[in-house]
Amino acid sequence: MKAELWTIASCGIFFALITPIYWVLTSDPTGSVALLMTTLLCVLIGFYLAVVAGQIPERPEDRSDAEIIDGAGELGFFPASSWWPLFAGLSFATVVLGVVFGWWLFIIGVAVGAVSLVGWVFEFYRGVHKH
Repeated sequence: MKAELWTIASCGIFFALITPIYWVLTSDPTGSVALLMTTLLCVLIGFYLAVVAGQIPERPEDRSDAEIIDGAGELGFFPASSWWPLFAGLSFATVVLGVVFGWWLFIIGVAVGAVSLVGWVFEFYRGVHKH
């Protein structure tokens, strides 16, 4: 995680230096706030990567003397494809359209969205992927 941390930290330092220069040169509040938010986002991601880098053992990618064979083996758990995000997105679209066309459609969208969200959260608790 150290390479990723330094990449994000470098971007954060760059945006932290550019933000006041941009404000002084242009006096544009919108762009300055956008650059400030980008800086804060880089700080947030950098903090997360620093915490995770401290919790996991050193990876082969972080060592300069590592061999290709050091990266062999299981990489982790990757979930199978899921239909629940599609149904959750469609139900959210129904909720938004319900605000426009009528509350009855909004209520249907919320009901279908609740079922979709529960299915998405609990999809690994049943069936083939049960853990």
